[in-house]
Amino acid sequence: METELVSVSARGITQRVLVAGPVGGDPVLLIHGNCSSASYWTPLLRQLPPTLRVVAPDLRGYGATDPAPVDATRGLRDFSDDVAALLDEPALFGAAGTRPVVVGHSLGGGVAMQLLVDHPERVGALLLEAPVSPYGYGGTRDLDGTPTTPDFAGTGAGTANQEFVKLLAAGDRGTERPTSPRNVMRATYVADPAVLGDDEELLLDSMLSTVTGDDNYPGTGTASENWPGMAPGTRGVLNALAPAHLRIADDLVAVAPKPPITWVRGDSDVIVSDTSLMDLAYLGSIGAVPGWPGAQDCPPQPMVGQTRAVLERYAAAGGAYREIVYAGCGHSPHVERPAEFAAVLLDLMG
Repeated sequence: METELVSVSARGITQRVLVAGPVGGDPVLLIHGNCSSASYWTPLLRQLPPTLRVVAPDLRGYGATDPAPVDATRGLRDFSDDVAALLDEPALFGAAGTRPVVVGHSLGGGVAMQLLVDHPERVGALLLEAPVSPYGYGGTRDLDGTPTTPDFAGTGAGTANQEFVKLLAAGDRGTERPTSPRNVMRATYVADPAVLGDDEELLLDSMLSTVTGDDNYPGTGTASENWPGMAPGTRGVLNALAPAHLRIADDLVAVAPKPPITWVRGDSDVIVSDTSLMDLAYLGSIGAVPGWPGAQDCPPQPMVGQTRAVLERYAAAGGAYREIVYAGCGHSPHVERPAEFAAVLLDLMG
């Protein structure tokens, strides 16, 4: 698909939006994940028919959208409210009242769920790609999202690797350090870095567009008396993802009307997983973080199990969902299996 970039000002910020296809085409809204931007959808866009109207914004603090602060106490609502403001922009979707198929990757999956909760009448269908759990990221012990500690210790901005943050801020493109953005992308965004191919530099550019700092990525931290010594703060992206602020499971189950949901994930995902390499509880369980208090006090978060349990409740309450798992695929099915992912999207559009 041929793409163009447009700017939309709403809610006090200017968002850069990547668009493709005719304004009157069947609408698709793509919401990217953390440490990326709208251009991270490029491998998928090549697989979509030119008849679709695709709208893919850079979220605040990513790409070329304003680096507006993220109020983590609102969960992901700063992001979802920004996206909602785009739905009635004539230059993007044309007719008012458009109900696009909403596709959300990782953090974007959480944004998409929040958008559905707040504006169910505006969502035609939901395609969740490796989404964050409806109970947030880390710090919960079971399928009901029960906190491991009262202050959700071990989640939020304090869990970020500070060397990675420093290299991200510096725009590092090297491979010398294990925590360089390129090496992190190769090791965690995909199961096999060979799939990045000729897109690697473009996708790295997308990653390096992330705005760092207390108001964006990763955010502010708070000291905790509980292991591992930090709890989520109130500003920034990782705190917005923390279960202290992002807990939308019950709201998602109760939403009406209930559009169909398709959930796509890779079985080799190491970011959103029941054995996630970004979950300090799991890292503690394998000895990678010292002082772990044990499985009884601080078990790894069952991220995949939680999402499945919530979607089962969604279906039992009158909705419908299906789960698609790609073997040998990591955190980015639309990059690793773009043709298959595109087929799932087109099938969901009906």
